Amino acid sequence: MARIAGVNIPTNKRVEVALTYIHGIGDTYARQICAKVAIPAARRVSQLTESEIIQIREVIDRDYAVEGDLRRDVAMNIKRLMDLGCYRGLRHRRGLPVHGQRTHTNARTRKGPAKPIAGKKK
Repeated sequence: MARIAGVNIPTNKRVEVALTYIHGIGDTYARQICAKVAIPAARRVSQLTESEIIQIREVIDRDYAVEGDLRRDVAMNIKRLMDLGCYRGLRHRRGLPVHGQRTHTNARTRKGPAKPIAGKKK
């Protein structure tokens, strides 16, 4: 079990796929990291040497914001918007969709379960 950026990545998967288990690394960044460290695409995590794992760790630490740092940055950006009182900040504060989606119907993921309105029956 290789541990990179505080995450145990699965050993039986290809390196490109296993790196996507780290928050902040998707398919594109995983391919870039493998190219920088010169790891073939078909290589599995269990076949990596210690030096390759260390190289991957160093590249990620040096070039990418991942896991805790990334989560903190995103939370600080949202908090800044809320403190400013701009429209996006208000939407975050109220727990409503931020990117202009309709809320008359749908938006149940952000709004939560439907609340019945008293006195609505005929």
